[in-house]
Amino acid sequence: MKEIVEYIAKALVDYPDQVNVQQVEGERSIVLELRVAPEDMGKVIGKQGRIAKAIRTVVNAAAVKENKRVMVEIIE
Repeated sequence: MKEIVEYIAKALVDYPDQVNVQQVEGERSIVLELRVAPEDMGKVIGKQGRIAKAIRTVVNAAAVKENKRVMVEIIE
């Protein structure tokens, strides 16, 4: 799932080399921390958070197969 978030984020931003995804695993959940350049924050979040919500939806669909709960956090 880390690769999915990284792939989507790199396709959206102007500075793909600054995209960084950290994965923190718990027993039943995974937290993915997405960091991008400050100039690209708006592109990853989208108007009213639509793009961020879409990224979370795609990742949650992939997580269902692994019986895990995934949270995507966008960090500056």
